[in-house]
Order: sequence, then C-alpha cells, then structure tokens
Amino acid sequence: MKELLERNKGLHRTVMIVDDEFIEREILGAMLSDQYAVNYAENGAVALDCLRKNKPLPSLVILDLHMPELDGYSLLKLIRADSELRRIPVIVLTAEKGSEVECLQLGAADFISKPYEAPEIILARVSHSIELAENSVIIHETERDELTGLFNKEFFFEYGKRLDLQNHNMPMDAAVVDINRFHIVNELYGKAYGDLILKRIGNSIHSFVQRTGGLACRAGSNTFYIYIPHDTGLNDQIPEFLSEIEESIDDPKITLRIGLYSDDGSGLDMERRFDRSGLACRKLRNSYSTCFEFYNAELHSKELHAERLINDMDRAIAEKQFKVYYQPKYCITGEKPVLTSAEALVRWLHPEFGMISPGEFISIFEKNGLIQKLDRFVWNEAAAQIRRFKDEFGVYIPISVNVSRVDIFNPLLAEILIDISKTNGIPTEKLLLEITESAYTDNAEQIIDTVHSLRDKGFRIEMDDFGSGYSSLNMLTSLPIDALKLDRAFTCNICSDSKASRLVGIMIEISRLIEVPVIAEGVETKDQMELLKELGCDIIQGYYFSRPLPSDDYEDLVKTELKENRYAYN
Repeated sequence: MKELLERNKGLHRTVMIVDDEFIEREILGAMLSDQYAVNYAENGAVALDCLRKNKPLPSLVILDLHMPELDGYSLLKLIRADSELRRIPVIVLTAEKGSEVECLQLGAADFISKPYEAPEIILARVSHSIELAENSVIIHETERDELTGLFNKEFFFEYGKRLDLQNHNMPMDAAVVDINRFHIVNELYGKAYGDLILKRIGNSIHSFVQRTGGLACRAGSNTFYIYIPHDTGLNDQIPEFLSEIEESIDDPKITLRIGLYSDDGSGLDMERRFDRSGLACRKLRNSYSTCFEFYNAELHSKELHAERLINDMDRAIAEKQFKVYYQPKYCITGEKPVLTSAEALVRWLHPEFGMISPGEFISIFEKNGLIQKLDRFVWNEAAAQIRRFKDEFGVYIPISVNVSRVDIFNPLLAEILIDISKTNGIPTEKLLLEITESAYTDNAEQIIDTVHSLRDKGFRIEMDDFGSGYSSLNMLTSLPIDALKLDRAFTCNICSDSKASRLVGIMIEISRLIEVPVIAEGVETKDQMELLKELGCDIIQGYYFSRPLPSDDYEDLVKTELKENRYAYN
C-alpha cells in the first residue's frame, strides 16, 4: 500500500521547505520532488502564515535556522507550542555542529547538514521522520480518550505497569472517580451538556496529575482512574481536588464520589489496587454524608469473605448446603386464621462459617449473576415440596419463590419455570412468583411484558415489598399482578404509629381498587394481626404464626393444620 501511494503522484505526502536562499530551496526540492509534493517558503513568517491558513498540513517541514523576519529557532518554538502544528515533524538545515543538539532539544525530529549529503541519505532521513511522526499520531489518537484527552483504559494500565517497573515498584495510590447518577444528567440536559461535564472533570484530573505525577484515564462512560505516587497527605489533598472539580463544573446538581486505595506496602499489582479503590467507591453509592472513602481493613475483610462465598457457591449447591425454609402464610378473612400457602426462604449451612443469613450472600450473588443458579435451586426444592405434600396429603399447598431482577431479564425464564413445574408434576399456578416492586420501576415495559408472559402460562405473581419501590398509582392499574405484599417496614409500627396504620389502610384500599388480595409480612403480635384484619388485610405471615421452618418441621405443621381443617387456598 505504501509503495502504491508513493507511485501515485496525487496521493504524495507534502513537504514544506523553509529557506531564504532560493538556490538551496530548489536543490533540496529537486531531491524530494519525485516522492513528495513540495511547497516553499522564503522565511519563517511566510511559513507560519501558510501553516495556519492552509489545510491539510504538510507531512514534514524542512527548516533553515538563519533567516530574516522569523528565524528557524523561533519558528520551531512556535510550532512546538501550537496544539495542532506540534504534530508536524521538523528537520532543521544547519552547517553548525553546535546547533544540532539545541534544535533536537527544542523538538526537531532530525537534521540535514549543509552542504547537502547524497540525495538517498536525505530521502531516507525525510521518510524516517515522517513515518515516526505518523506512527506517533496513530498511537496518540488510539491511546487517548477523544472527549477528555486522558488515556483510555487499556493504555493506562499498560503505561502504569511500565511506570511501576521503571521505578522499581515505588509506592503508588489508586483513585476511582465516579459521577453520581450521570445517566440522569444526560437524559435531563442532553448528551452535549454531559460531554461538557466530562471534559471539565477530565481537565481537572489532568491538572491534578500534572501536579502530583502519575497517570489518569477515562475508564468508563462516567468513571475515571488516577494512579499517583503515594502521599500520606492524600486525605487532605482530596477535598481540595474535589473543590477544584466542583468549581470547574459550576453545577451543584453534579456530584462525585471517589474511592481511594492508599499503598500499604503489600505489593499489590495495579489491577488489584483499582479493584479495591473501586470497592470503596461503590460503597459511597447513595451516600450523602461523604463523597470520598478509603479502602480499609473492614472493606478488605468483606471483600475476602465475599470472594470466598462466590468460590464456594457451586460446591454448596452440589452438596445441598443451601437449605430451603418455609414460612407459612395464613388467610385471616374468616372467623379463624387458616393456612393458605408458604414462602420459600433460603439459608446457607456453610461447613466452616455455620448458618449464613441471606443478607450476607444474596446481594453478592445478585451483583455477579450467580443468583440465577441459586434461584433455580430454590425453585426446584419448592416445587418438589409441593409435589410431596400432594402425594402425602392429597392437596396442593402453594409456595411462593423469589424471582430476582437478574432472572427477569433471562429470555428463557418462562421455559425454565415451566420445565420445573412439569418435572415435579405440579400445576404452574401452585408455584407463586414474588417480584419486588422496585423491579417494575427499573425497566417497566420489559418487565411487564415478561410478567404478562408468565401469567399467560398460568403462573401467579405477587408484588413483593410493596410501598418501597415508588410505583406510580397510574402504573399500578396496569401492572399484571395477583397479590400485593406489603413491605415489613409498614407492619412493625402499625400498632404504635397512627400514621403507619393509616398508610397501611390506604395501601389496602389501593389493592381493593385493582382487585387483588393483600399480604402483610413481619407480623409478630396478636395486636398487629387483629388491626390488619380490621383494616381489610387478606393474608399475613410472620413470627406470630410461625418462624421460617425447615422442611421436616414445615411438614409437621401442615399435617397438624390439615388434621384440624385449617387449610384453605383461593
């Protein structure tokens, strides 16, 4: 391709020769004209005017040092100071040996001695300088984020590793800078305004790195990484840095969070440092008390524990370390409460850590997608339990199972649930599906379509944690659900707080409006149960009737309830 370009005169690269001696210009031009398009300028002032006015820019400038009006030294300095012109390689013409070093220090790519060397030597020098400059431009354009001018993530880590090696792994700190709710900024004010904010933050980060040393990059759409020499005073520098950014942004609606890893001498590689500063940054989500956080021993311990749980999960499922507990639900609309169904709740009996509550592992598995494996395990266990009761007692007692947000976006969700129902020989309506209210507000259209599909196949849907996800009343009228389950936060104060009881009453009225029953969880006292019944609640679950039970204990309870005719399912 290169040879083809050079044979095609219309695609020749352009060389500008700047020399006040006409004969010198012509001699040099004659040497180059077979391979390059040649422009001429009789002094530095004329050359500078041409460079600024004429486009495209030449591929190379050959510059004499001694000229009237504007000499070669001055023009070279101006070219190197200009953000656009500085990419043009410059070869200086000189007969003075002492000037060569000075010109190279000023940024010249090479030099040609006077009197001129053999034409093939001059052509080689010109070709080599152009090739190096073009390669440098390509590298610069690919290594930098186009919007902010900071490194992109790949080059950032490559240069960072080289920096560590060249400086014998000197102590380095890592910082992750994130913009809170940046997607909302783009939606409300447009992408152009969002890009402006990113540029301003990028400029502030660039200034900070210039002062402190090190490197910075744009690591994501609204995330930046900073890698700087370790400083024990970083705790004092960060507030000043944040103030600089806020002043640059000049918009109080834009807020940042910064996670920091301060080198502790443990010799972590660069990626692990940013994993840890990223963990500290994520901890600040939805925090309004502070905007920067250092990675510390507590976070380290939690990280190790989380990693251990992730690594142990597959083995735990294979060995059935996960135990499904069942908390009965009772219908209270009649004269006496009667068993109506149960909720499946998972616990982890870990061989080393003992019984682990869901609060420790559910959120970890949701973040990395492993929750789908766990959910499928629970669904199978619950369906098998329903089948066993049908075989033993002759009745189906439904069980509700949790469907996480990750599950909902699985296009095979309906097929998986139908297969579980068929394998265990139970009707689909006996496996009740709990979906949190907040899931509906995340991506309402897609989730509603998924839920419609599940209901069309016979599954019944319970909206879990109702009252915590901020659904609009208008949205509720169109949601495909079969029951509303009140968030336990509304139940705990219902007897002691009149506002709480009135609020529960309003939510029950809403359920009447959309014609679905209400389930209240977390009911622990008789007074709570009676007040909920008075307000019109249909079903309750909680310690007042039963704690979550292992399978054998749940079976004993069902046996007792059936014997005393306290079972009804509508």
